[in-house]
Amino acid sequence: MAANHTSIFMKKDVASDLAKKPVLERTLSAFGLTTMGVGAIVGAGIFITPGIIAGKYAGPAVVLSFLLAAVVCALAALCYAEFASTIPLAGSAYTYAYSVFGEIIAWILGWSLISEYLFAVSSVAGSWSAYFQNLLGGFGINLPTYLQHANGKGIDIIAIIIVLLVTGLLISGVRESTRVNEIMVIVKIAVILLFIGVGVFFIKSGNFVPFIPKGFTDAAGVHHYGFGGIVAGAATAFYAYIGFDAVSTASEEVKNPKRDMPIGIIGSLGVASVLYMALSAVLVGIVNYKDLANPAHQGDPVAYALTLIHQNWVAGIVSLGAVVGMTTVLMVMSFGGNRLLFAISRDGLLPKTFSKVSERSKIPVSSTIIFGVLAAVIGGVVPLQTIAELVNIGTLFAFALVSLGVVFLRRDPQFKDNRKGFKVPLYPVVPILSFALCVFLMLQLEMITWKVFIIWQVIGLAWYALYGSRNSKVRHQL
Repeated sequence: MAANHTSIFMKKDVASDLAKKPVLERTLSAFGLTTMGVGAIVGAGIFITPGIIAGKYAGPAVVLSFLLAAVVCALAALCYAEFASTIPLAGSAYTYAYSVFGEIIAWILGWSLISEYLFAVSSVAGSWSAYFQNLLGGFGINLPTYLQHANGKGIDIIAIIIVLLVTGLLISGVRESTRVNEIMVIVKIAVILLFIGVGVFFIKSGNFVPFIPKGFTDAAGVHHYGFGGIVAGAATAFYAYIGFDAVSTASEEVKNPKRDMPIGIIGSLGVASVLYMALSAVLVGIVNYKDLANPAHQGDPVAYALTLIHQNWVAGIVSLGAVVGMTTVLMVMSFGGNRLLFAISRDGLLPKTFSKVSERSKIPVSSTIIFGVLAAVIGGVVPLQTIAELVNIGTLFAFALVSLGVVFLRRDPQFKDNRKGFKVPLYPVVPILSFALCVFLMLQLEMITWKVFIIWQVIGLAWYALYGSRNSKVRHQL
């Protein structure tokens, strides 16, 4: 279909946007970007996910599950890095898709990413609340039942409060929130290194034998152990890695995007991968994988490991690390979500209020507040057991399109003069392989996830038909 002013496949002329004076203030460095990425990827899940994967799927080969997931993410990260270096604008994958695929594909992708960020913040807030309430319970403090959980009979008041507090911090400015995030990420890494440093002296080599236990498939078709178990574990581990894409939403606020964006995206994934694999290796070295298969030990396998080696003094510090870890995830994913709303609104596909920027702080205050309130309400009221799956499928969808988009980016004439930034190595093998692997993982998701994803897209297309298509600045050259 030929592109014209009324075409839903009209591409965005990013060259004109890049030539304009940035609306958002460029304050972020490569270090700040890397800590943002680590803050998003390494949450409380690092203390839980390795135990689940080792016990249910991969056994001692849990390290290979995390390595396989890291490789898939790394391929996508390389593609993100090229786009972020070439098109340093807010909006991440949404903006990239707009420039190479056209408006309707960009909208579908942007709408998917809204669900990723919104439900990621909401679900992590629920986990933060549960952990915090357990800590309060240790001091004999218990909230009224109707304020403890979002179960249809009450609300999760702590989840609401923490999201609103994080929103308030983000409104204070990028410098301030980034500084807080950097401190918390350093604390979190120190706690993880403490567990690894203490636990390594209690590893039993016998726990690594057999490294890949004999495989079997249960009645539900789930692979346990063997190569199939490693792959199944990688699908779960992949969920733990998502979040590095939030770094690319900050492109417009980076001092030197061509250099710093690739460092931030690839560097944060590299640091997170090493931490996940190192902690996994120490965990299965201390605790036999068969013990980790016990559901009673899957809720907090690191605490169980510390109990086995009689190092309970570390457990309290790990608890601190878990709370700090979840807080950084809330901050970075909230940041990514409101910057996405800002970018979509600036193109006219969402109301103008989302793209208004404060003269004082250079922050899109309205989008930050609206995103925070929505996430707080969802986290405090809606049980997310099923809808949280949108986080996974929305992310894989974005990764797949960004990977494929690199092929179109290289062929697009408007970017021929903008080739001084990062380039994906082994082109076109890496982007095509990344696309194929992301689609493969999408096909492994449950049918209910696809149904919810389709319903979400129908809602998004209805909004586009009624509002976005009529107010698009790109299509109507407003």
